[in-house]
Amino acid sequence: MTTWGGEQIDLDAYLARIGYEGERAATREVLHAVHRAHVTAIPFENVDVALERPVPLDLKRLQQKLVGQPRGGYCYEHNSLLAAALERLGFEVAGRGARNRTRGDALLPVTHAVLAVAVEDEQWLVDCGFGWQGLLEPMPLRAGAEVRQSDGWTFGIGAEDEGILVLRSLRAEGWVDLYAFAPQTLYPGDFTVMNHYSSTHPRSSFVGKVVAHRIALDARYGFVADTLRRGRADGSFTERSVAPDEMAGVLKEVFGIGLGDGDGAAVRRVHPAAG
Repeated sequence: MTTWGGEQIDLDAYLARIGYEGERAATREVLHAVHRAHVTAIPFENVDVALERPVPLDLKRLQQKLVGQPRGGYCYEHNSLLAAALERLGFEVAGRGARNRTRGDALLPVTHAVLAVAVEDEQWLVDCGFGWQGLLEPMPLRAGAEVRQSDGWTFGIGAEDEGILVLRSLRAEGWVDLYAFAPQTLYPGDFTVMNHYSSTHPRSSFVGKVVAHRIALDARYGFVADTLRRGRADGSFTERSVAPDEMAGVLKEVFGIGLGDGDGAAVRRVHPAAG
């Protein structure tokens, strides 16, 4: 029995969904290629949360949603599915809990789920669920690591007291903290508890509005509530407002999120202007 359900995953279907056709082995090259393929193929989105629906994390329903449909998910969904796939490929995978630092000085709870993956005697930070600001490829999980990734974005790992590590992104204004995480190992049950808060608590940033992100090799896209943003590695970005009647089209055309007519109408009702 595996920790993340690797024996249950339809690996062929998952790899086809992300467009990966390479070697199936627990190597650094495979880890990077699968991570990059997953991030660019499966969007980040919270439509079910915005529509006040449950967000199950069992592998059967994760595969039905993220693999079998033109849908995405948020961190618990992405990284639970990825953990199962990596386990099936032979990697050693552990969960971690992170504290988001992208909202100014606010001290937020530990609600972001990431992975630590061991390969070739080195630990890697693996995270396909942080949206447009996140990693395209894994990062060495050690203080002082700094990597310019293949899309031009640069990330680093800083160290703080109590063994805390911090993922940082290099911007025009300098290094910006993304999230901080401790070395404590988390398990699927821990992701379930964090998922409950993020999907139901009134103070969760995912409740009451639609959020979607996508990382492409030439740009990064983010949608929150009613605003679409496109950013580049040089720090430049453009943004525009999205009207209620545009939402379903933007989610499909920009993010690859396919919604039926009923869900398209439902997300329009969540738009700030609909109230």
